[in-house]
Amino acid sequence: MRWVPLLIALCVSPAWADFTGKVVAVADGDTITVLKDREQVKVRLVEIDAPEKGQAFGNKSKQALSDLVYGKQVEVKERGKDQYKRTLGRIYRDGSDVNAEMVRLGMAWVYDRYATDRTLYQIQTEAKAERRGLWADPKPVAPWEWRRR
Repeated sequence: MRWVPLLIALCVSPAWADFTGKVVAVADGDTITVLKDREQVKVRLVEIDAPEKGQAFGNKSKQALSDLVYGKQVEVKERGKDQYKRTLGRIYRDGSDVNAEMVRLGMAWVYDRYATDRTLYQIQTEAKAERRGLWADPKPVAPWEWRRR
């Protein structure tokens, strides 16, 4: 009977597997490809949403993420899969939270619909107050609104 709690823990634990790897591609400001054990894994950064490619600051956002992670080893804290079968994750490079850094730089919004880390909102408020990145635009359009149009 001592094994029952262990069995229950195994059954209810998420099947997520954190991993490390080298970033081999940056698709946009919130999607990267990580080489994990010779397998390319597409990773969507959780809790943030970056401007789309055709949107204002889209290219700058992609470049900012590339500057942070391209060609570097990162740790992916996996949080499941999305509807496109991409791995959802919080990305860390040398212990720094890349998702939060994109918000701090003003290169991504906190994705209200999926955000659980409330500290991201304070980071966004500071970026907005200092008019960093996309917040330099007097009327920035959130990516989820831009996609709806």
